[in-house]
Amino acid sequence: MNLKKLPVFKITRRHRLVLPILAILIELSACTPTRVGNPVNKIVPPEDWHHAPDARTNSNPANLKTWWQGFQDPKLNALIVQALANNHDLRIAIARISEAKAMTAAAESALYPSIGLAAAGGREKRIDRVISVPTNQGLGLLIPAADMISGGLAARWEIDLFGARHLEAEAAAAQAEGAEEALHAVQVSLLAQVATNYLELRGVQQRTGILRENINIQRERLRALQAFNRTGLSNQWDIARQETLLRTTESSLPVLTSAASNLIHRLAVLLGEPPESLESRLADADLLPAKTPNIPRLLPSGLLEQRPDLRLARTEVSAMAAGLGAARADLFPKLVLSANGGFGALAVSGVPSLAESVYALGSGLTAPIFSAGRIQAHIAAADARLDQVAANYEKTFLLALEDVENAFVAHTASLERREQMFHAETAAEKAYRLANALYQRGANDYLSVLDAQRSKLAVADERAKAETAVRVSVVSLYRAFGGGWTAELALQ
Repeated sequence: MNLKKLPVFKITRRHRLVLPILAILIELSACTPTRVGNPVNKIVPPEDWHHAPDARTNSNPANLKTWWQGFQDPKLNALIVQALANNHDLRIAIARISEAKAMTAAAESALYPSIGLAAAGGREKRIDRVISVPTNQGLGLLIPAADMISGGLAARWEIDLFGARHLEAEAAAAQAEGAEEALHAVQVSLLAQVATNYLELRGVQQRTGILRENINIQRERLRALQAFNRTGLSNQWDIARQETLLRTTESSLPVLTSAASNLIHRLAVLLGEPPESLESRLADADLLPAKTPNIPRLLPSGLLEQRPDLRLARTEVSAMAAGLGAARADLFPKLVLSANGGFGALAVSGVPSLAESVYALGSGLTAPIFSAGRIQAHIAAADARLDQVAANYEKTFLLALEDVENAFVAHTASLERREQMFHAETAAEKAYRLANALYQRGANDYLSVLDAQRSKLAVADERAKAETAVRVSVVSLYRAFGGGWTAELALQ
C-alpha cells in the first residue's frame, strides 16, 4: 500500500499577504463598534437621611459585615455561623453562581476558533469503477466493492468584526456578577431573619415568664376572694369577675407558647435543620441581649455600593446593554474562516490501495439583505429590555431610600415607646410599693396589693415588647443598609 506523506506547510508569497490580513482581522475582532453606552440617568442621592437620629456613632464601615456581634450574644453568634454554613438558600445561590460562570465560559469560547476531528469509513460499490474480467463465455463486467476511509481536522473561526461575540461574553459575565450579588442579597436577608427570629423568641420567652407570674397573682387573688366570701367580705360577683379575668389571662399562654415554637422552627429551617432540632437548645427561656449594635454613619450615596440589590440591578443594566449591542451587530456582515486537513484512502479488490493527503483553506462572508424585520424586531426588544432594567435600577434605589427611612422611623418610634414604658414601669413599681406599705400598716386590703402587682406585671409585659422592638429595629436598620455580606463568608 502506497501512502503519500502529508505536505509540509510552507509560507509562500501568497501566505505572506494572508497573514497580515489575519492579524488585522484579529485586531478588529477585539473592537466593539456596536457597544451601547450606560443608559441609566445619573442618580443624585440626598445628602443625608431625613429621619435619622441626631446622635449617631461614626462606626467603622467594616462593622456592617459582622453587625450581629454587637449584641454580644454567644448563642446568636453560633446560630449565625451555622446558618452561613448550612442554609439551603445560600447553597442554591452558590450553585447559581457556578451555573452563571459556566455560561460565561461558554460565551467566551465563541471568541476562539473551533477545531474538530472527523473520521469516516465504509464499503461501497460505484458504477464508475468497472473492471473487465474474462469468463468462460468471453469477456464480462464486474463491479467490485471498494473500501474507503478518510479522516482529518476541521477548524472554523468566525471573526468578531463588529463585537457581537465580545458583547455576548460581556453580557454573560455581567450575569455571573449579578449571580454573586444575588448571593450577597440572600446572605443579608438570611442574617437579618436569623437575628430577628432569635430576638423575637427571647422576647416571647421573657413575656411568657411575666405572663406565668401574672397568672399566679390572679390565682392568688381568686383564692383570696373565695376566702373573703366565706367570711362575708366579698360576693359571688367579685369571684365571677376575677375568674373571668384569670381565664382570659390564661388563654394568652398557649398563644405565646405556640409563637415561641414557631420561631424555633423557623430558625431551624434557616439553619438547614429539621424544625424540631433546636427545641432542646433554645426552649429554655433566656433574656434579651443587653447590648445592641451602634448605628453606623452610612450616607445615602453609600447604598449604591453597599446594598447587594442595587449592585445586582446595576449588573442587569450592564448585561442588557451588552445584549442590545450584540443584537445590533446582526445588521453587519459576518466573516468566517475555515481550514480542513487530513487524508483519504481507497482500496479496491485486486487493485493497490490509493491514499492522498488533502487540505483546504476557505473563507466566507455573509451579510443580511432581507429578513422581514426580524433583526430590527430583536433590536427593538433588546432596547425595550434595557429600558426596563434601567428603570428598575432607579426604582430599586428609591426603594432602598424608602427602606432605610422607614427603618429609622421604626427605630425612633421603638426608642420613644421604650422610654415611655420605662417611666410607666417605674410608676407601677412605685404604686405597688405604696400599696404594700399601706397593707402592712393595715390601711389597705390584700386585694389592693395584688391588683398593684398585677398592674406592674402588665406594664412589664409591654416593656418587654418595647425592648424587643428596639432590638429588632436595629436589625432592620442593618438589613436596610445592606450589612452582613462578605464574599469570604458567603463562599466558604
